[in-house]
Amino acid sequence: MKQAQVCVVGGGCVGLTLALGLVKANISVVVIDAAAKQALPGDDYGLRVSALSLASQALFESLNVWPEIMAQRACAYTHMDVRDQDSFGKIAFNSDELDLPQLGHIVENDIIRYALINELEKHSQATLMFETRYQQIHQSENDVFITLESGEPVIAKLLVAADGANSSVRKQFNLPITFKDYDHNAIVATVKTAEPHNNTARQVFLPTGPLAFLPLADKHTHSIVWSTSPEHCQSLLAMDDADFNKAVMAALDGQCGLCEIQSQRAAFPLKMRYAQQWVAGKVVLIGDAAHTIHPLAGLGMNLGLKDVSYLIELLSEQHIEFASDRTLRDYERTRKLDAQKHIAMMQGLKELFAGTHPVKKLIRGVGLSMVDNLGPIKQLFAKQALGK
Repeated sequence: MKQAQVCVVGGGCVGLTLALGLVKANISVVVIDAAAKQALPGDDYGLRVSALSLASQALFESLNVWPEIMAQRACAYTHMDVRDQDSFGKIAFNSDELDLPQLGHIVENDIIRYALINELEKHSQATLMFETRYQQIHQSENDVFITLESGEPVIAKLLVAADGANSSVRKQFNLPITFKDYDHNAIVATVKTAEPHNNTARQVFLPTGPLAFLPLADKHTHSIVWSTSPEHCQSLLAMDDADFNKAVMAALDGQCGLCEIQSQRAAFPLKMRYAQQWVAGKVVLIGDAAHTIHPLAGLGMNLGLKDVSYLIELLSEQHIEFASDRTLRDYERTRKLDAQKHIAMMQGLKELFAGTHPVKKLIRGVGLSMVDNLGPIKQLFAKQALGK
């Protein structure tokens, strides 16, 4: 039998970050994850990357995993270039304008996960159970009882569901969600370009959806996230490499020169999910289990890490009762408000930049140009991107 104060179901970046933060606060944790333990990433770039804000970087620094992340592979970006292909609108800003060393870092999720596991294994209060599935979850007023498929029981004072967008824990406890299909698929791939990226994160809004070019550690290599209609997605996936390279270069208006795909292309549907209830007794949702949003601003991982940071703060405080109802309701109320704000913002941006209606094109052009030329407003947008 395993016993701990907290059981985390889900060993992705968000779940592992929570586990590490809790054990560093002297709170015992068991992590259950169906996936295999993350091996040291190889020479090829992973397809899943995150644009980590400075707030997320600060969290990883406080947990002593940032040096390991930087030692493996990460790219600081100092410039952002956002433009609308169908109008004259453009925003460009850099870290010097904000008196910062960089705006953020692009990091492969596999590298983040590896660094977190590496640090967690140094702590006796952390029990990591990979390639492990649970069979049943029951709870009493004060405890949660998890039965693994092996039959072994795990007892905890709190269960945290960090098991992703299709959370089985959320479904088991019938926590309702608000759901919206963005009618977009995202294609992810690694692309090499003739021109160096110059530590610039680029995003262009196309009539069919946004294309992000994210700089990687090699100065000529980018991770791309192309959000587009399901029909256009299938067309792009069906292209041979030569035609896909041309399509990518044309979509980016040749900003980085000739493109050469370096990886397989993967695609996944984009959906907004928002749990109407994040707490059920001693079960709580975090990260994608609680909310998923459109990736056009790269906020998904950062939003989940903000859940983690606040939950660590609340659970680390000295209370007579660990993970009291009051504590969990505080977490739910505070983080739901922030998630709602970001979901609404992403929906508004998606709708504004979709299509070729002349009025929309005019609003986009004038709006982006105003932001680019008005210092205080521009800084407000930049700080939002930094996770502040």
